[in-house]
Amino acid sequence: MQSDAPDITIRRAAPEDLELSLPLVAAFHLEEGVESRPEDRRAAISRILGDTGIGEMWLIETAGAAVGYLVLAYGFSIEFNGRDAFLDEIFVTKAARGRGLGRAALRKARGDMAARGVKAIHLEVAVDNDRAQKLYAEEGFVLRRGYKLMSARIAP
Repeated sequence: MQSDAPDITIRRAAPEDLELSLPLVAAFHLEEGVESRPEDRRAAISRILGDTGIGEMWLIETAGAAVGYLVLAYGFSIEFNGRDAFLDEIFVTKAARGRGLGRAALRKARGDMAARGVKAIHLEVAVDNDRAQKLYAEEGFVLRRGYKLMSARIAP
């Protein structure tokens, strides 16, 4: 795992990491303009931390402090011949950026997914986020020409 931070730890988050995760997710949502209520974030994070059948969260830590996270949600794809995953969120605090932490977390998660038989990881990236697009391309992600990601919210 290449990184400018020699003391990096990337570990799967557990239910007891809820309080540690909440401010990181809130910071990401604020930065990206994601509209989410604190109680909804808490419920979603609690769910993914408590049910590894739907996905997993990894915490990125350096110098004993949590500075980021990554979340993968599981799916299944006939096209990709089995279980796949969607990179739902990846975030590194502004103060910790530029040291290879996000790349290291992505590689760790990708290795873990490969070991579990996951056939593909999908993600979405903002069209104006050239830095992230470059990182993802360097890590083997390719644009699926002819496809666009579309979403529909399902009302409760």
